[in-house]
Amino acid sequence: MIIDTHAHLDFPDYKSDLESVLSRAKEAGVGYMINVGTSLAASKKSVTLANRFDNIYASIGIHPHDASKVSEQDWQAIESLVREPKVIAIGETGLDYYRNRSPHEDQQRIFRKHLTLAKTHNLPVIIHCREADSDCLTILQEHKNGNLRGVVHCFSGTREMARKYIELGFYISFAGPITFSNVNSLREVAKSIPVERVLLETDCPFLSPQPKRGERNEPSYLSYVIPVLADIYGLSVQDIRRITTFNAHKLFGIGEPEQEGKVAYAIRNSLYINLTNRCSNMCAFCMRETYPIVKGHHLALKKEPTAEEVIHAIGDPSGYDEIVFCGYGEPTERLDVLITVARFLKSKGKRTRLDTNGHGDLINGRPIIRELEGLIDTICISLNADTAEKYEEICKPVFGEKAYPALIQFIKEAKQVLPNVQVSLVEMPGVDVEKCRKIAQELGVDFRVRRHDVLG
Repeated sequence: MIIDTHAHLDFPDYKSDLESVLSRAKEAGVGYMINVGTSLAASKKSVTLANRFDNIYASIGIHPHDASKVSEQDWQAIESLVREPKVIAIGETGLDYYRNRSPHEDQQRIFRKHLTLAKTHNLPVIIHCREADSDCLTILQEHKNGNLRGVVHCFSGTREMARKYIELGFYISFAGPITFSNVNSLREVAKSIPVERVLLETDCPFLSPQPKRGERNEPSYLSYVIPVLADIYGLSVQDIRRITTFNAHKLFGIGEPEQEGKVAYAIRNSLYINLTNRCSNMCAFCMRETYPIVKGHHLALKKEPTAEEVIHAIGDPSGYDEIVFCGYGEPTERLDVLITVARFLKSKGKRTRLDTNGHGDLINGRPIIRELEGLIDTICISLNADTAEKYEEICKPVFGEKAYPALIQFIKEAKQVLPNVQVSLVEMPGVDVEKCRKIAQELGVDFRVRRHDVLG
């Protein structure tokens, strides 16, 4: 299922064939749509549509183009609509200095009223911003507090602007223009945005994607946008569908996210195995205790699976390039299960990888690398610091000062036994990347740096 977070199905463009448009949306896997108000009249129509169709929700607001025309009576009417049960957002609102159809002062005044309304009712805000990022960000900063959240729709700004919106807690959505052949710069901006902050939208009937340019846009045309985003992020089409749907649920509260923690979950063309949520570290950058979501997959296990349950969850592994023992805990906490499952996978001729914190010897009370010989093809060990003191500060290991020396020894032993050994570093303030790179070189293993805000 996918979610179109910004549509204008109340527009006259759909007067004669709305039912057909919605049917095609369903066939394309569009589960929900948010119909976005641009005026008082359009907001009322959004509510009517939402009440008529189970899979349509409403956002209410007045576009900055019409800011100078808003009377007090109009605004009171908008405020009354917020009580409608299927109203899930405020907007679209914001600033448009490109068309300049209303004076800047009026646009800013009405924008602030929308933000106040959104905060009062704890609703997300849908922002339209065109050539006005500086003022838009200033106003958002003025209203910043715990429940200010929303999305900058149909984003066309710079990488720096995107970063600032994300720092304020906002999502970024992309529409048809991301597919245009002449917008490589926009695709480069998108690449800099964590996919966990990205939403899908059409802005229909406008901005049809490249294969449909010149035609009326509609929700089913998201099927042309998703593969472009998959290419940008190096993910699969299914990954983008799942992640953006989860993101939309998190922001707008619609859709049906997973409730059970997964034992086996796919990202790209790899299958990941989630053996446990236990870990001997409490890393400062890890959200394991508070937010057990990776690329839209829910990984909080209610119970640890047996080896038989893991093998059942894997099913037929032939379609995957690699099987990765990773999950949201430390796999060597359950070494016996790991070994049993790895033997099964090798019997099927599969390539395997273990992502580990390198505490396996301490956890199991014995050297374990020899037990993984012939079962694990690649091991990726989290280094995360260039000194024992810094490691204890960042990772807070339960093994205290013994952890870092044991980690280094684990890497050395892995190098002697396993075909491919990597060490990784989560990029954080205060961590010396080059010193860690030098440690990896001295140990004779590969080295890679991971962003702290990118999981999976």
